[in-house]
Amino acid sequence: MSGAEQQTDPYLWLEDVTGDQALSWARAHNEVVIERFATTERFDDLDHRILDMLDTDTRIPYPTRRGRWLYNFWRDAEHPRGLWRRTTFDDYRTDEPAWDVLIDLDALAAAEDENWVWGGAAVLRPAQNLALISLSRGGADAKVVREFDMGTRQFRDPAAGGFYLPEAKSQIRWIDADTVYVGTDFGPGTLTDSGYPRVAKRWRRGTPLTEAETVFEGEPGDVMVSAGYDRTPGYERHYVARATDFFNESVYLVNPDGSLRHIDVPSDASESWYKDWLLVQLKSPWSVAGRDYPAGALLAIDIEAFFAGARDFEVVFEPDAHTSLHGYGWTENHLLLITLEDVQTKLYVITPGVSGWTRQALADTPPMATTNVMNLDPLESGDEFMLTTSGFTTPATLLAGAVGAPAVVLKREPGFFDSAGLETEQFFARSDDGTMVPYFVIRHRDHRGTPGPTVVSGYGGFEVSRTPGYSGAVGMGWLERGGTWVMANIRGGGEYGPRWHTQVQKANRYKVYEDFSSVAKDLVARDITTPEQLGAVGGSNGGLLMGVMLTRYPELFGAIVCQVPLLDMKRYHLLLAGASWIAEYGDPDKPEEWDYISRYSPYQVAMTADPARPYPPILLTTSTRDDRVHPGHARKMAALLEAQGRTVWYHENIEGGHGGAADNKQMAFQSALIYEFFTQMLIERRTTA
Repeated sequence: MSGAEQQTDPYLWLEDVTGDQALSWARAHNEVVIERFATTERFDDLDHRILDMLDTDTRIPYPTRRGRWLYNFWRDAEHPRGLWRRTTFDDYRTDEPAWDVLIDLDALAAAEDENWVWGGAAVLRPAQNLALISLSRGGADAKVVREFDMGTRQFRDPAAGGFYLPEAKSQIRWIDADTVYVGTDFGPGTLTDSGYPRVAKRWRRGTPLTEAETVFEGEPGDVMVSAGYDRTPGYERHYVARATDFFNESVYLVNPDGSLRHIDVPSDASESWYKDWLLVQLKSPWSVAGRDYPAGALLAIDIEAFFAGARDFEVVFEPDAHTSLHGYGWTENHLLLITLEDVQTKLYVITPGVSGWTRQALADTPPMATTNVMNLDPLESGDEFMLTTSGFTTPATLLAGAVGAPAVVLKREPGFFDSAGLETEQFFARSDDGTMVPYFVIRHRDHRGTPGPTVVSGYGGFEVSRTPGYSGAVGMGWLERGGTWVMANIRGGGEYGPRWHTQVQKANRYKVYEDFSSVAKDLVARDITTPEQLGAVGGSNGGLLMGVMLTRYPELFGAIVCQVPLLDMKRYHLLLAGASWIAEYGDPDKPEEWDYISRYSPYQVAMTADPARPYPPILLTTSTRDDRVHPGHARKMAALLEAQGRTVWYHENIEGGHGGAADNKQMAFQSALIYEFFTQMLIERRTTA
């Protein structure tokens, strides 16, 4: 750290994540926030209602299907850390399935005196007698991996040959019962600059990790490398991949002699395979073998013919101005597509045949809702699938079906707030460059024509699509209080395919912020709200969005909530996983790229802001254990705004990781805090002013 940096940034000491001085500062600010927002009877009531919703056994226990077994991770009031359990499909269909508890995380954490948070399980198939369990301390991205024996219900002792990885941002995948692919911190030089594995190895049971065989290496500047195994009978394939940045990757199949066959498609495309078929989803236009394919298209070709030089792709899906591909997956004999048509889902079944691929609708999908396909298991469950559907005011329904047969309801989730009179509408705002940006408005029908308290949420990055979905916390905390909720589908996401994202990367990032500000202006123009009654909320990359709204568009908002944010864009690439996002934002160490980043970087803009230009009140939240987005971003911004005399509150979850909540209790508290803040800032402060 240079002397110049120390002089220009007086708050660098707040980047010391667990330093005594920094944590004391955070705890002192937490006390102020709790005293102001979390000590009223109204807050307690909302906190308890949200926690009861998160803990209730009337929620749908969403499963992960593995042949005859359905696995589920479940939290409730008696098990706040959670249970990992399984049941059969036939039993799951009943009102009260008989769950077989495999791991009680509360009991494990107590026995080992660790703040364990569930990180996932990789089950060995087809035997399903072993699993690789990932556990994090406090919800961090870095995890400990331990092998679990489903027969004995015990973790296998590493000294007796059990697979075990210490805390790191690891990759581990089964090859067979005695062999795994692993990427982890093997020692100096084995991680990328982003902190992810740079080396992939084959590790055999009973041998030290230090003796694992290297199968693939990347460069320090890569994001990560990985290796895996496709166990499809008759089509077994080993593969390795090298992600050169967040959006570009080279994938190779591994020959029996260890040599590699590169899947020679554009590096920003997403490739996958199933049996004889290679699928390529394009992120940018591609001209090959005399044909032009648009960004967002899904192409198919015989994989061995492809390696032999053929490039006569079948176009499985082609986007248009209103429609994009949201996702896809295989059953045993069919390919299922999820599309977005003006941010509303449609489902199709595609069947390959000798005369081409045929397409037909898979199932009806309700408007103003999201329907997703899940639990495809082509190797053991044939052409069966599950569907989940929900809307802003419609609780989730889980259905089961098979291609060629109607889907039937498995589970329905109850409503957790009073939705009587609430309506969902979709509008389009014209951004500064003329682009029409969609957004959803959820409000009571009696509020039409009367501007009222409104909160607009946004994200706008990494091609993440935001689609309609039920939120009991939004309903209880805001809609029931008479507020209007808005979800903006700004560029940077993937709602209209990859171009909705790629056109605003790096130097064009400013268009994301123009989109969101245009939605805010449109809400006022339609008499839905006023600037004084309009709040905004976003987290992570959406937290950066909130920081820009605060510093570049403060006159548009009456209050802002900024969660686990990126804010200091001069140093983001030096902190935790930040280097992996250079492909999204640019490299601040390059003067020509810092030139455009500096124009919106909230921390730097706030440093030089006119003190006479008012900012709306802001609540900044983050987490000490967040090892993805450094808590220093939010800490430093809060300290800076405080020094300038701005109205700022700061809360740090000392235990939680990225997203903030390590358990339901923390999640309920954070949700209640947000809606209490907006209630005081947008409803009470305005009515008493």
